Amino acid sequence: MSKTLYLVKRLVEGKDIQISAHGYDELAADGILIHNVVEGLANGLVVEDYPDYHKGPCVLVLQYDDDGRPIHVLWGIPKGATSPAVVITAYRPDPDKWSDDLLGRKQ
Repeated sequence: MSKTLYLVKRLVEGKDIQISAHGYDELAADGILIHNVVEGLANGLVVEDYPDYHKGPCVLVLQYDDDGRPIHVLWGIPKGATSPAVVITAYRPDPDKWSDDLLGRKQ
């Protein structure tokens, strides 16, 4: 497990969560419920890890909603801070852009 994902999971378990304005917009656009993003993290898989991102460490996670539909969620922690866990964006992965397992980008 990536260090960023580990830290995000601990923050989410402690309910130390924030959703960015962009995150809210994307959740609404794709009909994704916040509880699915929060609850789905426990079984999430790392798609891409950005521990040195200039705005703070972040990790793209493959999660699933209550109906078993996939969601990609970009979680982050603000630079220079230890909390909160921030939902930067979330979306339904496009099968034309992602591998069959949704863990890799198509070339």
